Amino acid sequence: MKFTSIASLLKAIPAPDETARAAALAHWDALAKPLGSLGALEEDIARIAAVTGDPDVCLQRRTLLVLCADNGVVARGVTQTDSSVTAVVAKALAEGNSTVCHMARQANCRVVPVDMGMLPHGPIPGLVDYCVRPGTDDITKGPAMTRAQCEQAVLAGANLAARAAEQGADILATGEMGIGNTTTSAAVACALLGLAPEEAVGRGAGLSDAGLARKRAAVEEALALNQPDPADPLDVLAKVGGLDIAGLCGVFLGAAACRVPVLIDGVISAVAALCAARLCPGARQAMLASHVSAEPCGRRLLEALELHPLICAGMRLGEGSGAVAALPLLDLALSVYHGGRTFGALGMEAYTPQEDKP
Repeated sequence: MKFTSIASLLKAIPAPDETARAAALAHWDALAKPLGSLGALEEDIARIAAVTGDPDVCLQRRTLLVLCADNGVVARGVTQTDSSVTAVVAKALAEGNSTVCHMARQANCRVVPVDMGMLPHGPIPGLVDYCVRPGTDDITKGPAMTRAQCEQAVLAGANLAARAAEQGADILATGEMGIGNTTTSAAVACALLGLAPEEAVGRGAGLSDAGLARKRAAVEEALALNQPDPADPLDVLAKVGGLDIAGLCGVFLGAAACRVPVLIDGVISAVAALCAARLCPGARQAMLASHVSAEPCGRRLLEALELHPLICAGMRLGEGSGAVAALPLLDLALSVYHGGRTFGALGMEAYTPQEDKP
């Protein structure tokens, strides 16, 4: 599958298979345990069944897409490190040495780092090249990118998801790497959710009080100058977003179009997921929330998506680390889903929903 326009991408997203969801929920209820007692794990397995159209859920082949991009707003002193770190970590990702790579090996997940819009760098073997442009412009001085470049990044992300699906991925995980991207993600969250910078802007990789003040001021200036239209997610992304966020938005849309479930990571991934859901509400059905980020607007974004996180651990690393951390939990759920004994097999009377008598 190859997506060549935003319109065709959105049109390709199907409705979930409610018959498969119902079959998965019925199977959970037949297992010898209190009804719904695995909570969000049961809901997510049923959600996957609805996305794929198959209640015989299998998540054996996993792919983490880590989209890397640089952000011009770094010039405003909103980060602890400079933009050169994006390339350093991208190289570590490609070599299998970054933090998430160690986690991914334990979770049996393939890691695919992608240059979506990094500043010029030397050769990095293993880094997939989908670069739209070398970094964005400073959002406090004007738009991050043109609308055409934004659409190109969205389509690139969708085609990355489609390629992973064609290679056999049963589930996708999303990640990112880009110095300055907690600033751009906060700006997008403010625009989409109507938040003040104080409600959305956090310390990122560990800013001082002075750095946090600069970061909040930068977001406030960017929103005032660019006036992004909250009713038009592409306008928001183009004006105050980043190429990694736009690409991730495309990953969520492409995964939904290919009927592949996709794990949201932290706040940057979540704001991209919200952009995708605003472009096509049906895309939300393919999304699973791995964890709630420690960044200030992390919970607000998941609430807007009406998704429940599997992990509440105060994580804020990025790279897709939260998404990968959720995979073993889904494995545990599937071990019960596929291997658990039914009430009948154990000679037990089945649990039934209880209602209070009037």
